[in-house]
Amino acid sequence: MRTEGFAVIRSATLPFPPTLPSVADHQRLRLFAGSAHVPLAEEVCRYLGLDLGPMVRKQFADGELYVQIQESIRGCDVYLIQPTCYPVNDHLMELMLMIDACRRASARQITAVLPYYGYARADRKTAGRESITAKLVANLITKSGADRVLAMDLHSAQIQGYFDIPVDHVYASPVLLDYLRTKDLSDLVVVSPDVGGVARARAFAKKLDDAPLAIIDKRRQAHNVAEVLNIIGDVKGKTAVLVDDMIDTAGTICEGGRLLRQEGASRVYACATHAVFSPPAVERLSQGVFEEVIVTNTIPIAPEGQFEQLVVLSAANLIGEAIWRIHEESSVSIMFR
Repeated sequence: MRTEGFAVIRSATLPFPPTLPSVADHQRLRLFAGSAHVPLAEEVCRYLGLDLGPMVRKQFADGELYVQIQESIRGCDVYLIQPTCYPVNDHLMELMLMIDACRRASARQITAVLPYYGYARADRKTAGRESITAKLVANLITKSGADRVLAMDLHSAQIQGYFDIPVDHVYASPVLLDYLRTKDLSDLVVVSPDVGGVARARAFAKKLDDAPLAIIDKRRQAHNVAEVLNIIGDVKGKTAVLVDDMIDTAGTICEGGRLLRQEGASRVYACATHAVFSPPAVERLSQGVFEEVIVTNTIPIAPEGQFEQLVVLSAANLIGEAIWRIHEESSVSIMFR
């Protein structure tokens, strides 16, 4: 349905049979939500047939955070759902307090569920005397007491190796692909917005009946500033789908969309998992370059972040299925084969 200028698809058909739990299987499974995205956690709970665990979260006058779990979790498998989105430092600190509280309450296993992993782009040194913050955040989560991590569409695959605990890395592609197939798009070409995203775009294209691939060659001049140079591949007269893991200020993807139009693409769609939407993203994305901007709800989108071309797909069922498969110790990777 379309409401207030943007579309929300609350559920998507998963390309695999769900393994939903019985009531007896719920006894040791507990889900709690940080303040970052309670509606997403509630959707995950509905998929699993669970209630969200009771928890007190508050902030003192001096800015310090407080967390208290309000039910016994001794011997339970606890899943803490908290995307570390804006304000990233508050949400990260809250996650660590939640983990510590669960550890001190004698939880059997604690899994940090990170639909969005903040600081993921700081995954290597590009100049002297820089912090590799993605690694630091992994250390903080581990040292807080997490036993494992469930993350969705990490910015780079090597982040999994930054953790000294198991990491289950899941992808939003089944949700995005399911929606695109309903559009019945013809003469399709999948476009990577840069060389670094080629592997992601190639995998996406393969699942769209081996659609052809194009690459946008760009040169980044500074943080959040990108200069698009040219397109490698044929897009003339085709429906172009730009695929990325996130949209932040939207400079890269909008410049790419305009270039695709200039090179003769008949229609241009943008697809991304994480709608970070830092200013001036909304102004850029709503200028009519794209037929639709398709994202998932791993990050909450404020009312001022909504615009006519925006389509938000729910990743809750996919996250819920991954949680249950981890809980019953069955394969997660088979979900994406």
